Amino acid sequence: MAYGVFFVLLFLGLALFYPLGRILALGVGEGLARALANPYYWERYLWSLEYGLLSAFFTLALALPLAFFFRRRFPLREVLLALSTLPFVLPTPVVALGFLALLGPRGLLGVDLYGTKTLLFLAAVFYNLGLALRVLLPVALNLEGPLQAARVLGASSPRAFLRVGLPLLLPALGSAGLLVFIYAFSAFGVPLLLGGPRYATLEVEVYTLLAYRLAFPEASALMLLEILTLGLAVALYLRLRPYPLSPGGLLPPPPWAYTLGLGVLFLLLFAPLWGLFLRLDLGALAAAWASEDFTPLSVALGNSLRFTLLALALALPLGVAYAAAARRSPLMDLLGLFPLMLSPVAVGLGYLLAYPNLRGSLLLLLVAYALLAYPLLARALLPALRSLSPSLLEAARVLGATPLRAFLRVEIPLVFPALQSGLALALAAILGEFGATLVLWRPEWTTLTLAIYERLGRPGEAPFREALAIAALLALLSGLAFYLLDRGRGRLG
Repeated sequence: MAYGVFFVLLFLGLALFYPLGRILALGVGEGLARALANPYYWERYLWSLEYGLLSAFFTLALALPLAFFFRRRFPLREVLLALSTLPFVLPTPVVALGFLALLGPRGLLGVDLYGTKTLLFLAAVFYNLGLALRVLLPVALNLEGPLQAARVLGASSPRAFLRVGLPLLLPALGSAGLLVFIYAFSAFGVPLLLGGPRYATLEVEVYTLLAYRLAFPEASALMLLEILTLGLAVALYLRLRPYPLSPGGLLPPPPWAYTLGLGVLFLLLFAPLWGLFLRLDLGALAAAWASEDFTPLSVALGNSLRFTLLALALALPLGVAYAAAARRSPLMDLLGLFPLMLSPVAVGLGYLLAYPNLRGSLLLLLVAYALLAYPLLARALLPALRSLSPSLLEAARVLGATPLRAFLRVEIPLVFPALQSGLALALAAILGEFGATLVLWRPEWTTLTLAIYERLGRPGEAPFREALAIAALLALLSGLAFYLLDRGRGRLG
């Protein structure tokens, strides 16, 4: 397994730490003073903080009562829980187009919220609700024992929750809130497509500096500021540990009216997707397929599928090797969190700075995809590997198997369902990747996400309808790929 550790460390050194060092060197050396002296950049930073913090607050305000409701057994419980995770695997242009189809200038509801904070926060809650539920629901399921004990000792239900339940929930609330903050603070696609110039986040500003001004020092300085903020959030996240609780089962079903209300709530939550498909025009899809004004859909689809398969061929061995090394090494486990701290735009910027001779090389794009995808695969695989008994591996070695052969022939088959779930997450991440693709883009590499962005940049009803049609196709591809690989194994609860 030493070769696996070497492979992971070599990849991280070349694909992560060296490009990150180039960002730090240029940001500190040339751009930091200019960036800190510019009030506009401070406005972008403060708005990014506000967006991250309020997105976490609004998401938790909805996720917490939902987590308590999902402690009960009721019809369609598993279906609704699985649906809550769907937005998290959807590409950001798909989510943005869904909201534009519903609440944009040409939206179905006739209410134009484009370029407002309201629309951005709605998108953040839609995108991150399932993530918060993943963290809160296991703790909520196990709270009934402590709460029941407090009630037996004479505490009223509100007092039992405030004095017993809430302290037990706080670490999970902090963890969920920090995860939502990390994703919202470093958001790129949704603010770029829905916020307009007024509500550009720090990430959008970095892209603007690169794409329109070639201001690498200022872009590096802003990215350094973002990395420091995300590093602090990750450090706080790692310090939060949930209290050990006894496993709890599901509670009896609630009254049918509650179940009906939850169903209506989910219909409202998924209204952007309904809007996307209600606006779907098959004629626009046909026009996009062989378009002469934009990259044809046939080319973009081929690029997306080809790049996804090539990147998965690298992300799969990388994720497996990392998970095998990290299950016994806290240091490797920590190193694997670093790619999650870097946004796709930061990855693209780092590669432009670190490997100028490879600009325009497909290799850089595929490495960026693999870097962003392999942690998702590994984090799904790691708990399953840690749950295996060491005696299984020892028995295989006694029978003459090498460590590598024992790992591949004994352990991998036992954790194959977790591996499939990790592959589903990695595939969805690559298929819908937007930020790094936009930074490293060449016209002949246009993927489905860039085909959407390309059409949104042109005024008129026809390009918008083509963008909606491509977004609907991409949503179907992402959801289908995730379902076929995952088959519900990644569901909550």
